[in-house]
Amino acid sequence: MKRKRRKKNAAVTEAMGGEEDPKEEAHQGPSTLADVREEYRPAVEDLGVSEEEDLYRGAEDLPQGPVKHAGPEALFESTLPKAEDRCSLEPMLDILFYSESEWKGNTTKSTLIRKIPLPVWSQGYTKLSQRFESLRRVRGDNYCALRATLFQVLSTSTQPPVWLQVEHISTWAEELEAREGLIGQWMFPSECRQGDGSEDAVQQLKRYMELLQNRWQAAVGCSSMEERQRLCERVFQGGEEELGLLEALKLLMLVRASEFHTTMQEGGDVPVFCWLLYARDSSDCPRTFLSNHLSRVGFSGGLEQVEMFLLGYALQCTIQVYRLYMTDTEEFVTYYPDDHKEDWPCVCLVTEDDRHYNVPVGQHNGLQVPEDVPPDCLDSKSQADCH
Repeated sequence: MKRKRRKKNAAVTEAMGGEEDPKEEAHQGPSTLADVREEYRPAVEDLGVSEEEDLYRGAEDLPQGPVKHAGPEALFESTLPKAEDRCSLEPMLDILFYSESEWKGNTTKSTLIRKIPLPVWSQGYTKLSQRFESLRRVRGDNYCALRATLFQVLSTSTQPPVWLQVEHISTWAEELEAREGLIGQWMFPSECRQGDGSEDAVQQLKRYMELLQNRWQAAVGCSSMEERQRLCERVFQGGEEELGLLEALKLLMLVRASEFHTTMQEGGDVPVFCWLLYARDSSDCPRTFLSNHLSRVGFSGGLEQVEMFLLGYALQCTIQVYRLYMTDTEEFVTYYPDDHKEDWPCVCLVTEDDRHYNVPVGQHNGLQVPEDVPPDCLDSKSQADCH
């Protein structure tokens, strides 16, 4: 993986509280992690966002006490699908119909949505509807960012990334445990716990990594976009297979985070977001990143914005996100990351609050695509319209 520092993503630049420096690419950054935490701490602390928009939480903002293993059934009682709920993504809805019905609804979510001014809300979905026809709502648990991204990746992939073709992918959990001792206390959702308890965390994650490799290769081997969609409908049923795949994504993120941390300690070049990832008091090394952030994903919290950059790098995929509450700003369309738009495949998500993510589908034929859309997104046959 390339670790050359490139131009800052606009979202990272905004978080750092300054304009992009035209000489940034030549800048090598602080020499130590202590230096970078001191340099970027004011930017992290002065973001000035509300509880709903808190993208870079400090240690004091996190729930206190140890994270429990996924034992209590009540933890998943309201979020995991029952058999009759079927796919974890709802059927397609017309975008403008969805926009109107959500705004006028009586649900808790509708009440939160109405905090966004109606003109901003309507204009955002109107712009989205000029490119996409429909939207699929993603199950609203704390896995939604991972679920929406993986669904789009599997439903659009025509070739596997290089890292997926490495034969020793299934040994990454074992290697990480031997090197840093990070896997032994891994938390799994109740659906992923084996009845006889014969597997330890390393063995279980190895199995899920092999499952991810197999399902991705199966998706690539599909003869048509329709066949890939049918495969995804079978996979995303809310059971162990789906949740195991999402846990595999978390492991992949941890592996990449560990690699970046090692490079930083050695004085090498890393993507800019890494400095923010490890500038947080609650995430100054891979161990605290896992215990205070990544292990909570799917349980008590989702991915934060800086972790979306890590997800993109982990998958070697550009995640293009329409941020509805940022309509008419430069941050309306954000890329995670923005420095591989020409050489990585692209998938597209929609968010109303940087916490829950849905999936836009059905790009209009003959659409005039904005100039800042990656070339990968223009091939509706090979990339399924950059969904």
